[in-house]
Amino acid sequence: MAHKWQDVRRKLSPELEEKTRREVSAIVEAATLNQLREARNLTQANLANILGINQGSVSKLEKRADMYVSTLRGFIQAMGGELQIKAVFPEGEVEIEQFKDVDQTGSKARTAA
Repeated sequence: MAHKWQDVRRKLSPELEEKTRREVSAIVEAATLNQLREARNLTQANLANILGINQGSVSKLEKRADMYVSTLRGFIQAMGGELQIKAVFPEGEVEIEQFKDVDQTGSKARTAA
């Protein structure tokens, strides 16, 4: 028999409820590229079409642990998102801005003077 979350939650101690909330938040905040794609209801073929590459290349990208910032930015933008790179310190977070002007070819985007 299924139980409503409200009913289960009433039985949790405040400490356990907070621990559960933190764990769920961590899962939601950290995802692989294929999990992001699936959450956006995109197939590898759909994403490949948007990026102008083949489905096998999307599969390879999703498995890579290391890639150019420009490649990752293009992948995220193709899913409708925006890539932000930040450094996290005990005192707080800082967005790293030097990668904002990197285009798809990996070179700095040219700006009109």
